[in-house]
Amino acid sequence: MTPYTPPLADLRFVMENLLDLDRLCELGAFEGLDASLIATVCEEAGKFAAGVLAPLNQAADREGVHWSPDGVKSAQGFAQAYKQFVEAGWNNVAVPTELGGQGLPCIAASAISEMFMSANKAFAMCPGLTLGAIEALTACASEVLQTRYLPAMVSGRWSGTMNLTEPQAGSDVGAIRCRATPDGKGAYKLVGQKIFISWGDQDLTENILHLVLARLPDAPAGVKGISLFLVPKYLVNEDGSLGPRNDVRCVSVEHKMGIHASPTCMMAYGDEGGAYGVLVGEPNRGLEAMFVMMNMARLTVGIEAVGLSERSYQQAVAYARQRHQGNDLQGNRNVPIIRHPDVRRMLMRMRAQTEAMRAVALVIAQAQDFSEHHPSKDVRENQQAFLELMTPVFKGWATETSLEVTSLAVQVHGGMGFVEETGVSQHYRDARIGTIYEGTTAIQANDLIVRKLMRDESGQFELLINKMRKVAVELGGDDVLGSRLSKAVADLEKSARHIRQLFASDPEQVLAVAVPFLMLLGKVAGGWQWGRMLIAARRHALETEDSAFMQAKLLTGEFYAEHILVEVHGLASTVLITRCPSLAVNEASF
Repeated sequence: MTPYTPPLADLRFVMENLLDLDRLCELGAFEGLDASLIATVCEEAGKFAAGVLAPLNQAADREGVHWSPDGVKSAQGFAQAYKQFVEAGWNNVAVPTELGGQGLPCIAASAISEMFMSANKAFAMCPGLTLGAIEALTACASEVLQTRYLPAMVSGRWSGTMNLTEPQAGSDVGAIRCRATPDGKGAYKLVGQKIFISWGDQDLTENILHLVLARLPDAPAGVKGISLFLVPKYLVNEDGSLGPRNDVRCVSVEHKMGIHASPTCMMAYGDEGGAYGVLVGEPNRGLEAMFVMMNMARLTVGIEAVGLSERSYQQAVAYARQRHQGNDLQGNRNVPIIRHPDVRRMLMRMRAQTEAMRAVALVIAQAQDFSEHHPSKDVRENQQAFLELMTPVFKGWATETSLEVTSLAVQVHGGMGFVEETGVSQHYRDARIGTIYEGTTAIQANDLIVRKLMRDESGQFELLINKMRKVAVELGGDDVLGSRLSKAVADLEKSARHIRQLFASDPEQVLAVAVPFLMLLGKVAGGWQWGRMLIAARRHALETEDSAFMQAKLLTGEFYAEHILVEVHGLASTVLITRCPSLAVNEASF
């Protein structure tokens, strides 16, 4: 596996040209911060990713994790890397300073997360889940619980997980059966089983705090009867010290297609009478609390997709330069395969989509920063609405796109991509779960249509269309990307109007094309950001010495227009049908 190189130049280009760093750094929460400091932090994170995490990735994938009745042991090097990770402070860069974190903005955390995911996704998932648990407890837990549990999580001594899925309850969360019974002392005893729990057990931290969805004895049926509980692996005394082992165990780990070094656990609660747990938030409102963690996780999974795409692209380019085979059309013999036209097409397709995803990710991260910290209520609400609209789009589009990008990396390698020695197939295997966990692509698409598009009281979708159209106009009709973007935005607007009109009378037909609509919107969002990047690159090409970087940016944007945005019309044609054959065919005919 070739060394990982952090994409610092591209990250900095996006931050300085697509984001409003000056206005962000003027906010009270980020006073004293500037673009230079953010760039320095990203540079140091890149060094850690490349120097510590990346060298462990392939070996850890081969080794996997080790289960025993006493617990799960992580791959060699992970415990030492985690210790270094925490000592360097990478576990809490975006946690507010009042909680003991470093208080950096989400844009910095997103860039850092991308690099860590590129270097070693399986490792990075563990601290990523802990950050989600911190968010959930900060938003929903009582002050008593926060005081007792948050400091050790923020410091990295304890980790966090989320426990939703059960054997009979996957996407249908309302089918959960795990039970929580009051113990008469203000706490609860939990009995039940959870599956697919990432990092449910490990040897990196002193304790693990499980956030578990369960039902109280008098809970109503369905999602309205679910409560959230904090269940520690080791009980925590009033002074913060650890007590005896709680009645919760990892009874097995899954043997998976990818992310082999991330333990995916089956957790048993209450095999010996009941696992001690405390209620987080209000009874029967656990799903609301858990969604704080889940929404953050969906954005994180999208960033995972960007990271894996970048890593695959780098590896494919390196291989294409060193692999000699065949003759070029100029008569040169045994040339590097990067000179073959279709290899260049694949590399450009990988690059154009990866850079589009990165730009969208950082624009969303900026919206999250403004939604939390801007002094104007109107601005906060507007940015929150944009964030909510784009979260399912980004998660679904980025993860689906990463499957194509990582698959292309295998294709560039040819037969060597299909064997494990090169390591490129690992990225494809690791990417595959992204379209499934934290809500499948179909769930993201249904959320986009049912909860966002059909309930868009703030008119956020129309605001987005106007922003996209403004960039197309600024590029100009004679510009390749400007012309393509203008047509793509028109297709997007027409598709959304059709969905809104049809949904009331035939929602099944709409949901049958929900995923194509999500992918349509994702590709147009990528084109929107590419338009903004080209405007900036053209300006800089006239005034910077780094003309090679800017020229490559211009050509990559043109490629996105001619190879990616043109696909929008086909997706729109699918969305605009009024009778989907998949719904008409007899079930027995499948």
